[in-house]
Amino acid sequence: MSEIEYFYSAHSVFAYIGSSRLAEIAAAAGRRIVHKPVYLNGVVSAVSPGGFRARSKAHNTYYFAREIERWAEYRNVPIKHGFNANHFHDTSLVNAMLIAGAADGGNVDGLAHAFLEAHWLQHADLADESVLRDVATSAGFDAPSLLEAARAPEVKAVYEANTAEAIERSVFGSPTYFVDGDMFYGQDRLDQVERALQQPFAKQWPKN
Repeated sequence: MSEIEYFYSAHSVFAYIGSSRLAEIAAAAGRRIVHKPVYLNGVVSAVSPGGFRARSKAHNTYYFAREIERWAEYRNVPIKHGFNANHFHDTSLVNAMLIAGAADGGNVDGLAHAFLEAHWLQHADLADESVLRDVATSAGFDAPSLLEAARAPEVKAVYEANTAEAIERSVFGSPTYFVDGDMFYGQDRLDQVERALQQPFAKQWPKN
């Protein structure tokens, strides 16, 4: 059975915009989403010298303003417009909570969406433990236990391995999906993800 490998960060706006649609596609196809949260700055810097800082003002204005507005409207995703002052805070703990939640067999699809929604609809600070605790509780998790598990060395190792794997597999940013080794970058490729689950494309992305 094909899985959908999902490389992303818990603060990624385009992961948020595509989150509900991804869940719909996976459910309709009877496929499991394999969550692989990554250190996004490290991934982007590895494939693009200078990382996010190297992008021009025009690029950022178009891609992270107009594109966000259009895609949120297109997918009917509620979003709070304007820059989130908390966006560049540390995301290691929230991403580790997703890894720990997946390892525990919980509804990590719902947890990931809840974190993304909190960040982009309420401009929540995903580095604030009280926020993380509230969001995890609302998503049906035992928040104190999840936070404790997220700090385990094994979870940190998975986070680092996910990031290294993303770099090795030429992931450009968040979100990136793989179906049977074929890579699809960006939530705007979700229709192609849906097609690949039903009928693989003739020529696939080279497997590393």
